[in-house]
Amino acid sequence: MTQTLPRTPGPVRRSERALAPDLARGAMLLFIALANAANFTFAGQPGLDPDPHGLARVVNFFMATFVDSRAYPVFAVMFGYGLVQLARRNPDRVLLRRNTALVAFGLVHAALLYFGDFLGAYGIVGIVATLLLVRRGDRVHRVVLWLWGIQTVYALFLAGTAIAGAHGGSAGISNSPNPSLAADTYGRSILDRLVEWPVHTATVLPFIVIVWLGIWAARRRVLEEPAAHRTLLRRTAIVSLGISTLGALPYAAMCAGLVHADAGTVGAMARVHAVTGEYGGPGYVALFGLVALRLAGRTPRILAPVVALGQRSLSGYLWQSLCWVALFSPWALHLGGTWAAALAALAVWAVSALGAQAMSARGHRGPAETLLRKFAYR
Repeated sequence: MTQTLPRTPGPVRRSERALAPDLARGAMLLFIALANAANFTFAGQPGLDPDPHGLARVVNFFMATFVDSRAYPVFAVMFGYGLVQLARRNPDRVLLRRNTALVAFGLVHAALLYFGDFLGAYGIVGIVATLLLVRRGDRVHRVVLWLWGIQTVYALFLAGTAIAGAHGGSAGISNSPNPSLAADTYGRSILDRLVEWPVHTATVLPFIVIVWLGIWAARRRVLEEPAAHRTLLRRTAIVSLGISTLGALPYAAMCAGLVHADAGTVGAMARVHAVTGEYGGPGYVALFGLVALRLAGRTPRILAPVVALGQRSLSGYLWQSLCWVALFSPWALHLGGTWAAALAALAVWAVSALGAQAMSARGHRGPAETLLRKFAYR
């Protein structure tokens, strides 16, 4: 069954934007920066120091608990939410052009800068969701709640199995190498990325279940009308962030060198960490919804750069990749180490937020957003 969404033609004006989505995108770009800078630093995933000492243990613990596998689901939820907002104002052909352009953006981004691109996957999922999900009725969208219920049972099963089979040992964590990040020339890195990107894109496509949850929430205008959904937001934040955090703690303790186990246990806890990380998406989004509710839709001056960055999140994301290539590539500055990655992430994110605020003050959209709109609206 299809459903007609109320439509106001054209792109969304700044005055019509809800606070929570932009605040969430802008703030969580810091976590994306922390994750990707670390990935570049250690030329592999998850981008954690395999032999941490001193404060590096704290960084490893923080990254494994709150960032790794927990930041990208926020953008997946927000992508689904945005699809419905776009569908309310535009025919499907605009959504299809926009998502096709995202696939092209992803290919260029991956070829030139970073294999770990999500734009191509967003574009593919966006095309599928536009054709099959966005305009379907409530009965179809209830399926996603059942899917998340089944996944929760699966996560509990994984956790129970991992705990029951845990054994002590001396195995440590290791970073799965990405050749493009260790290439000694820019040309070599391009060739490596063109091989890595399709594989990476294929492995992340299942996040359509996270995108679908964002579609479900947008149909109920959860973030545009947070006061009407206070209880839902509060319960989602508590339960989802609770699952995300508890599921991360055993693996985080191993990453910090606080707990030592055999290779089988490390692998099992890594799987629990990855599955429970998906709950970080709805958990963080709900948390920012509650913050927006507390602010009553007003943007304090201190948060204005973060919100401005959220309105230009595509440009901010691409800017980050450009910086990582320059700072960490073996053929460029080749910075290295846990602290170099963390400090660079903070600095690059802060510069992008201030730059976004400057563009906002002049009434300019981000360059990537402007180009994407030209493709979508012609």
